Amino acid sequence: MQGDSAGPVLTRTTLRPLPAEADSQPLGDNAPMPTLPTKLPQTGTTIFAVMSALAAEHGAINLGQGFPDFAPDPALLAAVTEAMQAGHNQYPAMAGVPALRAAVAAQLNGLYGSAYRAETDITITAGGTQALYTALQCVVAAGDEVIVIEPAYDSYDPAIRLAGGVPVGVPMTADYRVDWNAVRASITPRTRALVFNTPHNPSGRIATGQDLAELAALVEAHDLFVISDEVYAHMVFDGVRHESVARYPALAARSLLVGSFGKTFHVTGWKMGYVAAPPALSAAFRQVHQFTVYTVHAPSQYALAAYMADPAPWQGLAAFYQAKRDAFRAALAATPLVLLPCEGTYFQTVDYGALSDLPELDFARWLTTEVGVAAIPLAGFYQRPQERRHVRFCFAKRDETLALGVQRLVQRLG
Repeated sequence: MQGDSAGPVLTRTTLRPLPAEADSQPLGDNAPMPTLPTKLPQTGTTIFAVMSALAAEHGAINLGQGFPDFAPDPALLAAVTEAMQAGHNQYPAMAGVPALRAAVAAQLNGLYGSAYRAETDITITAGGTQALYTALQCVVAAGDEVIVIEPAYDSYDPAIRLAGGVPVGVPMTADYRVDWNAVRASITPRTRALVFNTPHNPSGRIATGQDLAELAALVEAHDLFVISDEVYAHMVFDGVRHESVARYPALAARSLLVGSFGKTFHVTGWKMGYVAAPPALSAAFRQVHQFTVYTVHAPSQYALAAYMADPAPWQGLAAFYQAKRDAFRAALAATPLVLLPCEGTYFQTVDYGALSDLPELDFARWLTTEVGVAAIPLAGFYQRPQERRHVRFCFAKRDETLALGVQRLVQRLG
């Protein structure tokens, strides 16, 4: 009677297992499926993942994707363990651990004479890519145009499109300088923002004070926002200072500055970054941030805050990477590759035109599969292909990794 009044009684006999052969069927095979739309119909797998997978498949030295193959400072790793053991394992503040925000504000203000406030102007993010994505989401509306100076890091374009915006690519000059006349000519009444990157990935060039003056005049005249990608800020070589938007009050007032702990402290896998912006922009950023990731890994934030009490690690970063750059360039001089200027970042771009007429992607594949060294083709950094023969190497590697990579390049190309 209970079964009649309350529905069927579930017993072992009514709960039948799936047929054994179902275990081997791929999920969704032969099942009806609604049409799956895409907001990125022209976007495939990022070139970094493609080349890293190819390098792994062929046992190549991976000088393509930009990550170190050496360990971070043991003191930083120990600080994470200490933070976990101290109980910092639950949600931290949405905008980030106050001590870390204070450390970032102090660093920026000390370097650039800016006036960022930890409470209102600094937000800790899940790496630079999330920072860039969220920054674009908070300033770009449907139909807005965003200027992207190319070659450009490949996350800019899809982030703009996902915000409903239209990326407008403006190529750099032949020597990878910003073509300000071309930038001005690309501005329309629909232009909303400009993505600026210095030190520049992939070229390794840096912006000058004149570049920042040009940028300031342009964005003030047209009332634009700036998303300033400065994740390689501490890797500027030959005694030249980094020209940040934070140095210039007119730019800082309308910019979202993106920085990276992962790049600075050799922990790219932690995916830890930050955004610095004035209160109104930070409030808009946090409104989106809270529903994107809400907050990021608490123990890492406490560890970074403690580690940054000593400025020596980031203050010595330029000299550390300059030594690697100089050694790498000297070794590559024994090959027919033409070395382009490297003023910052940990990337060296080369011209292979004396060796091959292959398009960049094909040459990069050949280099990986036949020479055993992976590089990144610059074609992956443009909306439209350019008539160049350039690939990018990463020298953020152990000395022995770089030596083995160069040995293979000299033997096959020299």
